[in-house]
Amino acid sequence: MRKPSAGRVARLGACVTAAGLFTVGMAATPAAADSDQLWITAPYEVVLPKAADSGTQTPATTVALGLSHDNDTYRVTDGRLTVDVSGLAGLAEVTWPENCAPTGTTAVCSFPEVPLTGFAQVHLKVRAASGVDVGAGGQITYRATATTTGEGGVLTASENWSTVRVASGPDLILNQPTPVSGVTPGSTVPVPFSVVNNGNERADGVQVSFYVSRGLDVGAIAPQCTSTPLGEGTIKAITMVDCAFDDVVEPGGSFTLPSPLQAKVAPFAFAERIDMGVRPGGGVENLSPEGHGAIASISATNTADFAVRGARLTAAAGETVRADVTFRNRGPAWIANLGSGEPVGSVDVTVPRGATVTAVPDACEPRTADGGWWESEQRTGAPRYLCQLPIWVAEKQTVTFPFDLRVDTVVTGAKGAITLKPSYGSGFPHDPNAANNKAKLVLNPAV
Repeated sequence: MRKPSAGRVARLGACVTAAGLFTVGMAATPAAADSDQLWITAPYEVVLPKAADSGTQTPATTVALGLSHDNDTYRVTDGRLTVDVSGLAGLAEVTWPENCAPTGTTAVCSFPEVPLTGFAQVHLKVRAASGVDVGAGGQITYRATATTTGEGGVLTASENWSTVRVASGPDLILNQPTPVSGVTPGSTVPVPFSVVNNGNERADGVQVSFYVSRGLDVGAIAPQCTSTPLGEGTIKAITMVDCAFDDVVEPGGSFTLPSPLQAKVAPFAFAERIDMGVRPGGGVENLSPEGHGAIASISATNTADFAVRGARLTAAAGETVRADVTFRNRGPAWIANLGSGEPVGSVDVTVPRGATVTAVPDACEPRTADGGWWESEQRTGAPRYLCQLPIWVAEKQTVTFPFDLRVDTVVTGAKGAITLKPSYGSGFPHDPNAANNKAKLVLNPAV
């Protein structure tokens, strides 16, 4: 099994959903509570620009590698990644980083601590050998082991590999901005943006795309750019900015915007981002599949008070009443899971005694009384429901989950519980008031 490459940043134009979500990649299936899995993170494909016949050579291509594991219960250390480049014989030259010890065509790369996420910790430099023609190819293979505090004491990763081929063309690479945090709402922050052509042919024109989250405003950027709000409803979660520049970028040359990119941070900003993509003009594709997207992450110092509201209803036996379970983001910040696409939270609803649910909102899934899976094919009639909120909620936005309750037996003061829960963990770091994260759904309250 191969874990998706952490270095493959999806261009957001292909990944924007109707709800305005930026999706950056897949996640591997998490390990069970009592198990763990060691993963090798590596690119699927490495494309090397053809070496020049004479004169200045193109820059070496970076192959970013990493190790990770799934279960935070265990500490994983002494990772050893074996990289075998024998499949590149006669095709390419490899420069090893300091944390790799080469012996012939293999090297063992050391990871004193193996993290839970697969960011790159080893960077090989690979360059096509002189005289190798376009279309020639090979393979790099990887094996890995690590020491774990879990059962057995050792983790072994499934073998992984990268296909390598030689090609010709422009290859525009974006710099990767450093995340910025602690930004004050209302301020303006610079957004680093620069491009280099690591290919062996010039780029005749540069196409740039920006997908800007709602809490940021980058303005017009340049006359060569057009802006389009994306998303359903009156509130648009994303603004897409497409730019077409006539600049010619020679191999080894660079490109920057006509003026520095800056973002105005809105009063309602929280965890914001600008996803950027670049490609050559004229419909030409970049030479390699990696490096053409970047994310500028900008986090504002802000809060968002999440709250839920229940209802007090009266009905006789046999009657059906509408119960509106309501979520509200009191702000001042909007909250959006732009990277993961996870709901911002869920609302757990326990049905009052003596009542049966006869109509259920689409976003709500039935559960057993203790929160387990509801085995029946009928979504109605369950004693408990878990309602998923959207992937983003604007400041002051309300989300209502309407339930129809049939009163089978009148139970005076029957109380159902309403609890707001995060997608992961035990609380909302942005929420300054956890007291209003719970409410009651009361049927036939006592007079």
